[in-house]
Amino acid sequence: MGMKNICIYVPEQSVMQAIADPQYLFSALNHFLEQAGKAKLFRIMLVGLKRNISLNEGLYTVNCTHTISEVQQADLIILPALFGDMHAALEANAAAIPWIKQLYQNGAELASLCLGAFLLGATGLVNGKSCSTHWGRQDEFQAFFPEVAVADGRIVTEDGRLYSSGGALSYWNLLLHLAEKYTNRELAILAAKYFAVDIDRESQSAFAMFNGQRKHADSAVLEAQDLIEAALPEKITIDELAEKVALGRRTFERRFKAATNNSVLEYINRVKMERAKRSFENEQKNINEVMYTVGYSDTKAFRNIFKKYVGLTPLAYRSKYNKKEVPHADY
Repeated sequence: MGMKNICIYVPEQSVMQAIADPQYLFSALNHFLEQAGKAKLFRIMLVGLKRNISLNEGLYTVNCTHTISEVQQADLIILPALFGDMHAALEANAAAIPWIKQLYQNGAELASLCLGAFLLGATGLVNGKSCSTHWGRQDEFQAFFPEVAVADGRIVTEDGRLYSSGGALSYWNLLLHLAEKYTNRELAILAAKYFAVDIDRESQSAFAMFNGQRKHADSAVLEAQDLIEAALPEKITIDELAEKVALGRRTFERRFKAATNNSVLEYINRVKMERAKRSFENEQKNINEVMYTVGYSDTKAFRNIFKKYVGLTPLAYRSKYNKKEVPHADY
C-alpha cells in the first residue's frame, strides 16, 4: 500500500482543536506502524489560503505546510469545524471551494468535522445526499443548503466519498472510522485506546450511510428495511415487500420515500453497495465474488451502480482500501 496524502485544510475562522486532532491522529498511526517495524503510511499536510492562518483573534497561529495552489492531489481532505458567524466564515474561505471541488474530482475523499459541514455544503457536492453536522446548527445548515438531507447530528454519515460527523468531539468517531478504513481494525482500536476515545462498536458497518435513514417512526417501513437487509443476496421485489408489510404498493412506496428520503429501489441499491464496500474492505474476495454476494450477476450493471453510489469503481475502491500490506497483528 502506497503512501496516503492526508490534506487538512486550515480554514479562516476555524476551531484549533479540529485542526490539531486529525493531525495528531494520523501522526500517531504513523508512529504505531513504525513501532511495529513497518513504513509510515500517511503524509500529512496542513493547507491554507496562505502560509500563516491566525485563529481566535490572534490567540493561535497555524503555520501551514502548503498553500492551496501547491496541492492538486490528495487521498483525503479533512475540513475542520468553522467557528462563529457562518456567513462570514464561508465568505472568508470562498477561495478554497473550487480547490476542494477540484481535488474531489481528482479522486480525493472529503471528510467534514462538526461545522466543517458548512464548507462541505458550500461545494455543492452533497446536494441530494446526506450530511451530518452539529445538532445545534442543523436548522441553520438546512437554511443554507436546502438541497442537502441533514442527518442526525450524532452519527457519522458516509455517502459517495463524502464523510461528515456530528457535533463537537463526536468527530473522533469519524476520525477512528477513517483510521480503520485506511489501516485496519487493530490499529483503530489502538488509536482509540491511546486517545482514550470509546470506539464503542464491533465493526465500521455501524457507520453505513443508510443506517441514518432509520430515524423515523413508521413501523411498516422499518419492517421493510429489515426485510431488505436480511434478503441479500436473494432478490426481493417491491410488490413482495408491500405484501409482507400489508400495504398497497403505491401507499408503501409513498410512505417509504417519506420516511427514508429514498425510493424503495434506491434503498435496496444502497444496502447492496454498502454490503459490497464492507466486503472489499474486510474480505479477500475478488470483484465477481463480491458482486454475487450482493445479488448481481451482470458485471457491467454492478460496476455502474457501484460507481453511482460510491463514487469509485469496484476495482478502484478495493485498491484504495486493500489492507494486505497492513496485516492484522498485535501492535
